[in-house]
Amino acid sequence: MSADFTLERDAFGRLILTDAAGRAHTGVAAVRAFPIHAPGEGISLLDADGHECAWIARLADLPPAARALVTEALEQREFMPAIQRVLAVSSFATPSHWHVQTDRGETWLTLKGEEDIRRLGADLLIISDAHGVQYLIRKLQDMDRQSRKLLDRFL
Repeated sequence: MSADFTLERDAFGRLILTDAAGRAHTGVAAVRAFPIHAPGEGISLLDADGHECAWIARLADLPPAARALVTEALEQREFMPAIQRVLAVSSFATPSHWHVQTDRGETWLTLKGEEDIRRLGADLLIISDAHGVQYLIRKLQDMDRQSRKLLDRFL
């Protein structure tokens, strides 16, 4: 399946979408409709004013060059490290400081309250720290025993 638009970057690194009618939209942003449950499906390309220029039902259906540009735009917009291990917790009362291992390296986060840990499914959690950074735990049951034990104190 070919897209009815083309994508490229300008000299300033902005994404330009040219639609089927030949109109160029500069400064396009890619936004996922379902970033956690279906990250490769339902992606909207929005112009600088927030109007939808194109809808991508499945990222895998795009030609490789366009798919690479959309993936790069999504990565620039989204930042949600995945917690792989909870290494230490300063206290079991909040606020508490957590030392965690993520898919992007070790870091510290501050948990203001238990309400900042949200369950999105039986095995899926999002943790928001005091600075507004959101961390994802995709499969709670796949974490090591110590991490699950520490998390259980807050759930």
